[in-house]
Amino acid sequence: MPGGRLTQQERQQIALGLADGLAYAEIARRLDRPTSTVTREVMRNGGPTAYRADLAHRATGQRAQRRRQPEAQGPNAAAPQPHGRDAEAVRAYEEVLTTVMMQSGMPRTMARVLTCLYTTDDGSLTAAELVERLQVSPATVSKSIAFLESQGMVRRERDERRRERYFVDDDIWYRSMMVSARATAELVGTTRQGVGILGADTPAGARLENVARFLDFISEAIARAAEQGREVLHTKPEGAKPGLDSD
Repeated sequence: MPGGRLTQQERQQIALGLADGLAYAEIARRLDRPTSTVTREVMRNGGPTAYRADLAHRATGQRAQRRRQPEAQGPNAAAPQPHGRDAEAVRAYEEVLTTVMMQSGMPRTMARVLTCLYTTDDGSLTAAELVERLQVSPATVSKSIAFLESQGMVRRERDERRRERYFVDDDIWYRSMMVSARATAELVGTTRQGVGILGADTPAGARLENVARFLDFISEAIARAAEQGREVLHTKPEGAKPGLDSD
């Protein structure tokens, strides 16, 4: 079984395999590589729908170059991790989590901001801390936070030094689901408005009415499931250590 880094030709084969709808295991078998190698390669380079062999090859080279310069302890260097965590493993996981969020439709910078907040033990960071971690401008952080806040996925507070801090907590997914339910309900109303304009007895009107009925059901289901599932967010997992409550 070959070892070492993937070659550009192997990355092109991965891209072709993804385009053909092959599973990671099948692509790996054809390359004589572990499935985990292919999975990690795809997930850290855009995911199955956005993977590009040339971009992935270039990005890997850039990451390798940064690792060869340990003396340059800039913002991109892997920071020491608490609790004995492996810094490189944490960084790789952050890339995977960011990619998965992007696959759900979230813009890249917003996904990176949310990943930073999720993987911070305190669940909160200031704008300055996000700028330093992500190496982006304050304006970019501000725009990302505004988007995430509009989706109910972060909240902001001022700390004792009057700095704005951005938080994620157990309730953010509940709030986000409710925002989604309300947006879907609003789309139902707009769709039904089209039925009235186009005529309920016309093909276009009938199509819109079917869409409205479907979305109405989905909106109610999301809201109902979010309410029912909320208690899960406040139930301590079995075996959790005392003192790790999110309150």
